[in-house]
Amino acid sequence: MNLRCSICQRTYPVNAREWRCECGGIFELEGTPPFSAQALVLNEPTLWRYKAMLPVQHDESIVSLGEGSTPLLETRIYSLPVLCKLEFLAPTGSFKDRGAAVLVSLLREMGVKEVVEDSSGNAAASLAAYCARARIHARIFVPAYASPAKLAQIAIYGAELVPVEGPRQNSALAAQEAAKEAYYASHNYSPFFVEGTKTLAYEVWEHLDGRAPHNLIVPVGNGSLLMGAYRGFTELRAAGLIDHMPRLFGVQAQACAPIYEAFRQGLEDSQPVPAGHTVAEGIRIAHPARGRQVLRAIRETGGVVLAVDDREIEDARVLLARQGLYVEPTSATVAAAVRKLDKMITGDEITVVPLTGSGLKNAHKPKS
Repeated sequence: MNLRCSICQRTYPVNAREWRCECGGIFELEGTPPFSAQALVLNEPTLWRYKAMLPVQHDESIVSLGEGSTPLLETRIYSLPVLCKLEFLAPTGSFKDRGAAVLVSLLREMGVKEVVEDSSGNAAASLAAYCARARIHARIFVPAYASPAKLAQIAIYGAELVPVEGPRQNSALAAQEAAKEAYYASHNYSPFFVEGTKTLAYEVWEHLDGRAPHNLIVPVGNGSLLMGAYRGFTELRAAGLIDHMPRLFGVQAQACAPIYEAFRQGLEDSQPVPAGHTVAEGIRIAHPARGRQVLRAIRETGGVVLAVDDREIEDARVLLARQGLYVEPTSATVAAAVRKLDKMITGDEITVVPLTGSGLKNAHKPKS
């Protein structure tokens, strides 16, 4: 296996301490084993049932809190039948546990003892939990405006919490400076994190008895879940196990929507935008690291990028809650997007909607 730059194609060893290429490009992992249905560990209830397709070499390196195997629930959103993948039931309350489990397992295998990371909350909480499990010291740089509930969760795992004033980008810059002395375990840049999120595609394929859905609607900040799903379904198709790729739909908050703007303007990569205020703080990313990759995957699969405003997000959050699905605002963006896709998606298609984070992460009463 190697790390390959997504822009200049230069390769690096898997255990390289660089977090991006010299040219500024983001790394992709190449050389992972092809998907094999015969290699599944059928009696394993976590995402490690797919360990033969993951880059961790030794079982003793695996760090697990029981992640993966989240339910797929039939429901309706604005009259459209959908299947909700309940990622908010993950051990730390978000889909980020998929990526953190694989990333931290590889760090353990590499002998890493200290990491730094930046996050608005969920990724940091997940990394802190898995590092605690692996006995790796984690120093987390977070925006000072992040949800108090998320900050408390990060801290209780024993991570060193470093709040940073100003926009989200400030915490990233602070972490990257600290990465000169410690491993940068970035969910935004690490291809190992995406290796974990690709297991969502594997699970959906199993839920659907060996089929791919027609549509997958995903909230997008930096794009680790969308790119993981793209990678997973690509591997399934290469193995001859599905006959089509699902259309990938990315959803952003209107107040901070660089990928939406790039898609609308026909650009190959996203450009930095002002980080306007939004209740969907988990995707308030003004300059996403994976913008180029996300745009390419969405266009290749025939999907689109949508933007939804805070009123639409809050309404969709209440709609989900009235069905017993309590999610944070970032997760509700996908439900809000369903309403705007009534001309592109029909009721006879299989549409999967990951609900990515628990409502307990950002508990507040809806506005009347």
